[in-house]
Amino acid sequence: MQRRTDFLVIGSGIAGLRAATDLAAAGSVLILTKADPDESNTGYAQGGIAAALGPGDSPALHAADTLAAGDGLCVEAAVRVLVEDGVRYTRELVANGARFDRDASGELSFGREGAHGVRRVMHAADATGREIGRALWSQVAEQARVRVERNARVTRLLIRGRRCHGVAYEDDQGTHEVEAAAVLLATGGAGQVFRETTNPSIATGDGVTLAWHAGAQVTDLEFTQFHPTALSAPGAPRFLLSEAMRGEGAYLVNEAGERFMTRYEAAGELASRDLVSRAMLAEQQRTGRPVYLTMRHLDATWVRARFPTIAAACRVAGFDLATDPVPVGPAAHYVMGGVETDLWGRTTVPGLLAAGEVACTGVHGANRLASNSLLEGLVFGARAAQVMLGPGEAGAAGGAGGAGWAGWAGKEVTSSPPARPALPARAPSEIDVRDLMWNSVGLSRERASLETAISQLDAWYAAVAPGIAAGGLSAADWRLASIVTVGRLMARAALRREETRGGHARTDFPARDDVNFKVHIGERIPGAHGRET
Repeated sequence: MQRRTDFLVIGSGIAGLRAATDLAAAGSVLILTKADPDESNTGYAQGGIAAALGPGDSPALHAADTLAAGDGLCVEAAVRVLVEDGVRYTRELVANGARFDRDASGELSFGREGAHGVRRVMHAADATGREIGRALWSQVAEQARVRVERNARVTRLLIRGRRCHGVAYEDDQGTHEVEAAAVLLATGGAGQVFRETTNPSIATGDGVTLAWHAGAQVTDLEFTQFHPTALSAPGAPRFLLSEAMRGEGAYLVNEAGERFMTRYEAAGELASRDLVSRAMLAEQQRTGRPVYLTMRHLDATWVRARFPTIAAACRVAGFDLATDPVPVGPAAHYVMGGVETDLWGRTTVPGLLAAGEVACTGVHGANRLASNSLLEGLVFGARAAQVMLGPGEAGAAGGAGGAGWAGWAGKEVTSSPPARPALPARAPSEIDVRDLMWNSVGLSRERASLETAISQLDAWYAAVAPGIAAGGLSAADWRLASIVTVGRLMARAALRREETRGGHARTDFPARDDVNFKVHIGERIPGAHGRET
């Protein structure tokens, strides 16, 4: 028996949850999440959410900073939507119980981060993402027509008549197919494609892999943002040291204790992330030694109170955040590109929408402005829900009656677990792929290493692609197949862009080229259907 729901949301981060709160008012909603519901990039977002709510700020100023960070490649209409709708939706978050920090007078407290011209970042200490997730989950939990399936791994989008009609997924009880009037991909990022990353282990680019194999266009995948300040201590896990630390006065220093950022960038520690990362790399190459983040010149009690989560993680690694220089280095943090969408989340495949980090609206251009990621998920998750509620997407299954929910009388297993197709011997190990991506498609790139990487990734993709098409890969093999697929798409796009712009740096083309490359590079499977761009 095939199951149905009115609306299907894949992922449990900010974009998916914000969409679900609106969708539940009109019909049944099924959220599929491949781990625990709070295990998403949203929960790992420390610094905050940017919105033009503070004194002296405006959507126009926020837009100007976003466009500047995007290095000439932002879609301006998407930026206007982000900064204007962002005011409305962040106010809504506050009204619905999100507990952001406030000053002594009880007003919202705003922080400043790199490349922001004013203090506009709302935060909840250094665990803002978890607080927003808590607030949204509390809203979702109140909706009787929202059902959450945990540990559900989507393996295929169901395409019929050139339209997405649902998904196939697996869990511990077997394999299932579920149909829906509209499907929202809100699966987050792909940091695990690289050896060094701030992302959780689930960030393997699944949404891009699913959409690509369903014929959707993907765009701007050469633009990965490498966060400059991840903990870089031997034996310690990579851990993000938030942008907000530099916004509150932290310094980057070399081993001699000297500040070095102004040697490379006039804005110093508050330059955009791509520029800070490259300056750190240049300083390491100049000195042959590590670089550090320090707050020892600030009040120690205040530092530990302002950044309690980061202080605790540093303590485990053997550092006192308030008094010790902490070794840091760049790590893959955010993918600006993804599944191409319009300003309402519609992909090139009818019936399939995408929002949040998995999507590419062009709002970030070549480099995301700090703390615009949570805002993006909030705004475009809400906008995607509006489209899904409309008759063009919801169709007969939608409506206040939630007729599709009637078939959900408990958990029905469609079939027993399939025989697992084994990947061939020529398939790589996961660390092989992640090492290759870090070394050849990482912070700096050049033609020869990209061509070598693509040749290897093509061979690995040929080994894993049949397993994706056949379905039934084990969780570990699906993870590997997704990492290979997304890595290959990233490398191909990086080779095509012969310039340096934003998060994409080519040592053989060190200048920005607006004549030939002020364009968006998209790709889809040859002959795939959908809207041309």
